[in-house]
Amino acid sequence: MSACTAGAAARRVPKRTPSGCDAMANIRDVARLAGVSTATVSRVINESGFVAEELKERVRRAMAELNYRPNNLARSFRQNRSFMIALMISDISNPFFTSLVRGVEDVVKEGGLNLLLCNTDEDPDKERSYVEVLIGNRIDGVIMAPTGKAQESVEAFGRHGIPVVFIDRHLPGIKADAVLLDNVSGAYQATAHLLRLGHRRVGIITGLETVSTSQEREEGYRRALADFGITPDERLIARGNSRIEGGIRQTQALLSLPPDVRPTALFTSNNLLTIGAMRALREAGVKVPHEMAVVGFDEFESTPIIDPPLTVVAQPTYEIGMRAAKRLFKHLRGEVRSDNRPVVVRLKPQLIVRESCGARLAGLEAGVRDAGPAVGPGER
Repeated sequence: MSACTAGAAARRVPKRTPSGCDAMANIRDVARLAGVSTATVSRVINESGFVAEELKERVRRAMAELNYRPNNLARSFRQNRSFMIALMISDISNPFFTSLVRGVEDVVKEGGLNLLLCNTDEDPDKERSYVEVLIGNRIDGVIMAPTGKAQESVEAFGRHGIPVVFIDRHLPGIKADAVLLDNVSGAYQATAHLLRLGHRRVGIITGLETVSTSQEREEGYRRALADFGITPDERLIARGNSRIEGGIRQTQALLSLPPDVRPTALFTSNNLLTIGAMRALREAGVKVPHEMAVVGFDEFESTPIIDPPLTVVAQPTYEIGMRAAKRLFKHLRGEVRSDNRPVVVRLKPQLIVRESCGARLAGLEAGVRDAGPAVGPGER
């Protein structure tokens, strides 16, 4: 059996080429096999007009049997749509986005659309350039982790009727749906955990000041200190650039403080900052957790195997991506009115205790869940 005919016997094929290979099925073939009109097939493909659920299922089965794929280019010209969703992330090197992208992709694929990934590198100019390209190519909708200066970009999407859902961070003054983490709670848990272990000089390394996640995590840190009766020492608050080099530089700055000021514990507010901090501590010969306790933000693949294994605040990243994509599809299906108030979902973080915080040395793990790596999407 030739490669072009392999598998043909297992399904009904309406047409064959002169060479004996399967011809590309068209909408008429689907209609014939499903026993419906071409208009019905068109309505199912384009999700327009009413079609009974039983007929929809027959059309979908026929499309699958014939391996029929709608011509999205032709559809885009007819309907002024691209049949594509854009996912704009702020840093493709950040492991935080790996599972999040998968969550978005799974929903977009199930919805019959394609996903376009855009990496802005936290650069507002690069972000604006992507916005122009996406608008010019009639993108259907956008899921984005905006830079701190993205108001103009989001407003441009709005002027062209392109729905936007925020992930990870939001923009003050911009009305848009968002799926976020309760960052204040996560930072509070991390800081309070260190305080319960007896530390009173807890340093923090935050990311970009213009980004809402950095602001919220610093707020959670300050609230925990206040609840424990500690006045924040501004010398222990170091602001990086949300990347590894920022974590290295700011950790070195904290280590250079006088001994009576230098922190005994460190809270790093994203995973890249954590990697940078651990590198700086190792290079300075500072033992973790014996000389410096560390709690990071974000669970990623290496946290359980770094020496010592990291205590972190974990985010449900797959769920963030999945829920953001589902919310965007509600907009695309016309289920959300333009005058509706934005829906902002905040998911709960989880503190995962391992070796780097020193809890096991102190024997103070009661009430805190000890877990392994974050679960993947297939295990949810």
